[in-house]
Amino acid sequence: MAWSASKIFMALIEDLMENATAINLATDVPKIALYDNDITPDQTVTSANTAYNAGQWTASGNEVSDGAEWPATGQALGTVTSTRSSNVYTYDAADEVSDGTSATLANVYGGLIYDDTITTPVADQGVCYNYFGGANSVTDGRVQFA
Repeated sequence: MAWSASKIFMALIEDLMENATAINLATDVPKIALYDNDITPDQTVTSANTAYNAGQWTASGNEVSDGAEWPATGQALGTVTSTRSSNVYTYDAADEVSDGTSATLANVYGGLIYDDTITTPVADQGVCYNYFGGANSVTDGRVQFA
């Protein structure tokens, strides 16, 4: 079925409610790894299967990267904000750019945001996945949307 939506992982909500994780979205190091369209993200998988380099989020075969300019394991999100207003929670970060000016990425359909700080209940636990609306690419540092 492939990408079709953006969702928060239910396992994260359960782990937070049961105090099984010490995740702190305001101070931990969240990262975003990019993926092609060969996966079907699932909101209801276990904590272990939300993690970076586990289940369908494996680095080999599905992840899109470009050496040092957009490395496998993704990029750390900068300027993270975590706020609540009028009963709406918003988790945001600055737009992420590659570490260089000549990144080339093809067929990027979405990204996995995961916590690169915690190890319990699982290392690199997924927070959410975000669908980019179709195939996107970066050629020599220039973004190209589908």
